[in-house]
Amino acid sequence: MNTLVSHQHNRNVLAALPLPGRIGKPSVDDIYPRIFDAILEQRIAPASRFTEESLGDVFGVSRSIIRRVLARLSHQQVVILRPNHRPQVAAPDLEQTRQILHARRLTEQTLVRLACKTPQPQDLRRLRELVEQEQRCLDRGERGPAIRLSGEFHLQLAAMAGNAPLAQFLGSLVPLTSLALARHEIKSRRHCAWQEHLAIVEAVEGGNANEAARLMDEHLDHLEQKLKIK
Repeated sequence: MNTLVSHQHNRNVLAALPLPGRIGKPSVDDIYPRIFDAILEQRIAPASRFTEESLGDVFGVSRSIIRRVLARLSHQQVVILRPNHRPQVAAPDLEQTRQILHARRLTEQTLVRLACKTPQPQDLRRLRELVEQEQRCLDRGERGPAIRLSGEFHLQLAAMAGNAPLAQFLGSLVPLTSLALARHEIKSRRHCAWQEHLAIVEAVEGGNANEAARLMDEHLDHLEQKLKIK
């Protein structure tokens, strides 16, 4: 069966992530992580044929909400949108991923050093929350959400650096890395160790730029090894 062909199958497979305590209609911010998680868990695969209507039916929201979510995913290069074509999930190959990780290494070395200059308590608290959420997802075997949260950790760290162009550039690289991890690192439950993220937070909190940069470099080394591109 082609993914997202049968509406009943869709509801059984994709509508598995409730919105606990949600009052009123779901928003773009509610639906975005659910669709991204479904992509990362390959419940919406690169070869899938889906439409705004089918996704709206699955998640119980209007096409306008789905359209805005897809536009956000398209901006992140996760979904390919072309006129007169159905949306398509991107599928970066290993060579593209190698280049993406090289660009990330150059960018994140600068960003993590900048983040060490004046770390704010609320930013550090948000980083720790993301690490805790990632850990819980990994403990529950929820690989897709863990991959997404790992990416959000890196983007939050970039936002702390105070350099908007670099943070924006990283924002174009992290979602593609997540796609590559979801596609090529299937057998491992732990695509990215939360302990490494926590160690980076502690270095940033202490203002230790050299240690933070070293830990980030080591962390990206591990990503390359897990993708077998190093």
